[in-house]
Amino acid sequence: MPVDELDRKILSVLLADSRLSYREVARRLRVATGTVVKRVKRMEEEGVIRNYSVTVDHEKLGYDLTVVTEITVSKGRLLEMEKEIARMPLTCAVYDVTGMTDAIIIAKFRGRKELSKFTKNLLSMPFVEHTNTRVVLTTVKEDFRLH
Repeated sequence: MPVDELDRKILSVLLADSRLSYREVARRLRVATGTVVKRVKRMEEEGVIRNYSVTVDHEKLGYDLTVVTEITVSKGRLLEMEKEIARMPLTCAVYDVTGMTDAIIIAKFRGRKELSKFTKNLLSMPFVEHTNTRVVLTTVKEDFRLH
C-alpha cells in the first residue's frame, strides 16, 4: 500500500521525536489515536519504518573526525567488500556510487590513530585497489531524516 499524506505527516512527527506516544501524535495531527496506531503498525510491517533511534552529537562523544573515503575495487568484488566495510564498527554509511570510484564510505573517529588503522585496514583488504580519503573540516548539516 502506498504512503499517503497522513502517513507522511505521522512520519514527520515521529522523525522529530520518536518517543512520542500514539496519543500525542494523534493529538498533534488532529486524528484518532487508533488511526495513528494502525498506520504506524502498517508502515512497520511494510518496512517503511525500520527502527527507532536517537540522534547523537558524535563530537560530544569524542568522535572529532569525520571522513569521506572513496574506494575502487577490482574483479567484481564490490558487494563483498561493501558488506565487509559496513560491518566495521566506525563505519556510518556505505554507498555504491557511479563515477570514477566504486563506493563511498563515511566513518567517524576519535583521533588520527583510529583513522590510520581504519585506512590501513581498507587498503589491506583483497580487491581494494585504491582509496581517497577526505577529512571533514566543518559539519554544516548532518541529518539523514527527510522532513
